[in-house]
Amino acid sequence: MTICRTLALLALSCLLQIGTATAEGITVHDARDRDVVIDDPSRIVSIGGAITEILYALGFEDRIAGVDATSLYPPAALREKPDVGYMRQLSPEGVLGLHPSLVLAVQGSGPKETMDVLEAAKVPLVLVPETFSEAGLVEKIRLVGHAMGAEPRAACLATAVENDLAQLRTLRAKVTKPVRVMFVMSMLNGRALAAGRKTAADEIIQLAGGVNAIDGYDGYKPVNDEAIVAAKPDVVLSIDRGKDSLTSEAVFAHPAFALTPVAANKAFISMEGLYLLGFGPRTATAARDLSVKLYPALAPEAGNFKPAALTANCRQGACWPGAARGRNNAAPVCRRGLRRHSLCSACLQCSQGPRWPP
Repeated sequence: MTICRTLALLALSCLLQIGTATAEGITVHDARDRDVVIDDPSRIVSIGGAITEILYALGFEDRIAGVDATSLYPPAALREKPDVGYMRQLSPEGVLGLHPSLVLAVQGSGPKETMDVLEAAKVPLVLVPETFSEAGLVEKIRLVGHAMGAEPRAACLATAVENDLAQLRTLRAKVTKPVRVMFVMSMLNGRALAAGRKTAADEIIQLAGGVNAIDGYDGYKPVNDEAIVAAKPDVVLSIDRGKDSLTSEAVFAHPAFALTPVAANKAFISMEGLYLLGFGPRTATAARDLSVKLYPALAPEAGNFKPAALTANCRQGACWPGAARGRNNAAPVCRRGLRRHSLCSACLQCSQGPRWPP
């Protein structure tokens, strides 16, 4: 009887959501300070690695029609989905040619001419705010979930990420002497392109318990030798960019870095770009890994860090607006192991009982 009552409540909730969504759509307030109405989130072009990662974590990979070149995780995204190109060098034809019903793009996507064409097209375009902070990360997850009409799934993932961030704060509290970290994206003609304030690099350094050695400007700028020496970095941090990656040899041989603790410490760290700077569900885990590289003595404590975001099942149990009828008025096809609820067509793992919220 309990299961039957739960199913009845679930069906009623689904029907209420479907009725509201069909009549009014979903309204999302995006990074342009505009309200975007979404009537059909069934065929998405995802622009931004974190956006794609969130959609997969919420169980919406079947609705992704295309991704951008930064969508490196999970690996299946670029392997199985059409690639519309680098997020800052998009073409309107590449995006609109996939016939999306919704475009989810991280703030900063471009160029502006392409974004203007996409905005003028009759396809909802949601620019997801990119705020490099703990609160900004959680809000990004919630906004994507809202755009998909899946607030309970997003709440599940946001809670898991908040749990990971809380574990990270506990680990960070063990740091007694913060090291000075300079993030260098690349070297061009001997000048380091370094991250200042209000960047993903700045925030990930702080999350890991370090101090950004460059604090005199916002964004990324080339710095001269005098600025490098004055910054006194203990560690240089960079990202793996394949054949274009910055190497430890290049850093240690640089005349300015040779005069800093970096050379004396032989301290150079390189990590995968999306993992380190993407600000998606794995960010707390990436900060944990960076923290251990900065402070090897924290390794035993870090071993107690159990990433909830990597194990949480936030992919099912919630009805999405329009679930009963997807694109072209078709009912959704449920993944293996799930079956469609008879009333609202949500895909449920009924063998375990309905889960509401997930």
